[in-house]
Amino acid sequence: MVDYAVDGNIAVLSVNNPPVNALSHRVREGLLNGIEKAARDDKVKAVIIIGKGRTFPSGADITEFDKPVREPWLTVVGRAIEASRKPVISALHGAALGGGLEIALFSHYRIASKKGSVGFPEVALGILPGAEGTVRLPRVTGPAVAMEMISSGRRVGAQEALKFGILDKVVEGDLLKEAKLFAESVKDKPLDGRRLKYVKPKGAESVDAIYEGALAEVKKRFKGFNAPVNCLMSVKGAVKLPYEESCALERQLFTELMSGGQSRAQRYAFFAERAATKWRLPCGASAANTKPSEITSTGVIGAGTMGSGIAICLIRVGIPVVMVERDEKMLQKGMRTISDILGESVRRKRMTSERRTECLRLLKGAASLEGLKDVDVVIEAVFENLALKKEIFAKLDKICKPSAILCSNTSTLDIDQIASATSRPDKVMGAHFFSPAYIMRLLENIYGAKTSPQTVATIMQLGKTIGKIPVLVKTCHGFVGNRMNQKFSSEAFFMLEEGALPQDIDQVLEDFGMPMGPFKVGDLAGLDIGWNIRQEVAKKLGVSLTLETKYLNAERYSSLADRLYEMGRHGRKTGKGWYRYEKPMAVKAYPDADVTEMINSHAKAIGLTRRTVSAQEIIERSTYAAINEGFKILEQGVAEKPEDIDVIWLYGFGFPRYRGGPMFYASQVGLSRVYERICHYHKTLPYSSYWVPSDLLRRLASYTTQLPMDQWTKFTDCKL
Repeated sequence: MVDYAVDGNIAVLSVNNPPVNALSHRVREGLLNGIEKAARDDKVKAVIIIGKGRTFPSGADITEFDKPVREPWLTVVGRAIEASRKPVISALHGAALGGGLEIALFSHYRIASKKGSVGFPEVALGILPGAEGTVRLPRVTGPAVAMEMISSGRRVGAQEALKFGILDKVVEGDLLKEAKLFAESVKDKPLDGRRLKYVKPKGAESVDAIYEGALAEVKKRFKGFNAPVNCLMSVKGAVKLPYEESCALERQLFTELMSGGQSRAQRYAFFAERAATKWRLPCGASAANTKPSEITSTGVIGAGTMGSGIAICLIRVGIPVVMVERDEKMLQKGMRTISDILGESVRRKRMTSERRTECLRLLKGAASLEGLKDVDVVIEAVFENLALKKEIFAKLDKICKPSAILCSNTSTLDIDQIASATSRPDKVMGAHFFSPAYIMRLLENIYGAKTSPQTVATIMQLGKTIGKIPVLVKTCHGFVGNRMNQKFSSEAFFMLEEGALPQDIDQVLEDFGMPMGPFKVGDLAGLDIGWNIRQEVAKKLGVSLTLETKYLNAERYSSLADRLYEMGRHGRKTGKGWYRYEKPMAVKAYPDADVTEMINSHAKAIGLTRRTVSAQEIIERSTYAAINEGFKILEQGVAEKPEDIDVIWLYGFGFPRYRGGPMFYASQVGLSRVYERICHYHKTLPYSSYWVPSDLLRRLASYTTQLPMDQWTKFTDCKL
């Protein structure tokens, strides 16, 4: 795990723990043994710590998460490095993150290759750097930089790290060779001032003001998260307290986070994201045993918001796109939109102007589906209308080469029905991008009854290639995300009818951790879009949506949003929706008395006496309705595992990461408690078919000891 070699009078400790040289027990042990061995060798005058392969140690070994830490602890290793009477130089390449950066900060000198980077990403796991990272970093950067880096988890490049004082030198060429030259230059120098333990922190006189400013920013940017606040407190303590006291404070704040619910949820989310990409089909095919096809060209049908966004995702990673739009005016508008969005990326320094030019060269427009005859994958992104999509797929089947995969960016429609319009159902999938497609990281991929494993493997790999988090689900109406969200959102409407107001529900759910309440989301998306979708559903069912409509597809229905649409209130775009806005497209939402009056008169017309709806009821009815549907989704095999559901909600709907996702949240509340409350609402709510309890949830809740989440789906086909 750590190779020891002596070159002349320099000992080289090479961490060799692929793929990222994680600081496992054996690596920590190897580093400690190496430092002690070098100390005993009179020939050795300096020590270099370097990583083999692609990176310096990039943090903890994730396989050791939630297991007892085996000695030596990282701080013991680090203090042995610092105590060395021979200079220790950390030579950084790749990403020196978390514990890797802490090892470097225990070293007397730090040099890095030009493309190296450093950072403390622990905050993303709901913790802070626990091996004196919060104590040492401000001693080289000052408190302002340390607070920003640690509380945000931001990674900084080598040149910026040099400017901050984290590095002593940035080198080009062979890193080990340069490290040896550097070691020769410092081997006889005294180590006074190089041991950070004895370095006086910078900025003590202004740390209180820096802390207050950073705290205000953190509470705004990371609302509801505990870890960023504790990070700031620890850095502040590092500057104000004696060294050992600041280390004790760091340990206290670390332990507080590590044992808390937020860190458990965030660590779960970390692993869930990785688990979601490891797909498996009922036939036994999986990511591990199925090879994807090569994708060298793609087509996108539709130059609107979704089509343009999808095209950007593809050309950004070098995949050519033919964008088809039968309306030349719409096609040119879409091309301009793509050009403008990439131009904004250049202005924000996320892309060079040369790269933008290269991307635009990969984009071609076409006014006919014939332009797609040679592409490897087609992604259709037209209006959510089954007849239209089937018509397009039937044409594509005749035009595209036999090996081409045909995907629909549908958000609700049955993939099997779309595939039935073709002679190649094995090569048809859903690829549900979330809006805006070029920003949102989730890609909900949907397979049908006849979709082949190779098609699945290809589209899942394509998702990774374009930087998405692809999650595989089985076709059904609404799939996973929108099927659950329909329950979540509908309960909000029902609670309006029963006594709440939009601002009440939005505030409670935002305090719970959602980035926006459902009514603000509706105003942002445009209430006309939802109205059009509901009209399409009603048309298929042969019903008319009126005030008297109480059921839609055998489920309770609220026509409140329809009433709002008929009042000409279409959301932010018109300056009025569930809220009032000072002008169209304004951001700040104001409660509106006209909406309150409309809700009251609507409730009276349908015979409901309004009452007080508590915050607890708002949270339970919104989240438990979605959770109950999530268990039905597992029951039916629409999602393979609860992690898939949680990742969809974390990245598609902004479910608070510090709660882990709806299924993990249910596990923390307790399945017996969740089941009990679902039964309560099933019995007491008017017209409620939404609350028929999931049979899988019933089975799991009846178990005497709550089962781990990875065992839930074992009981979908049998009784406990």
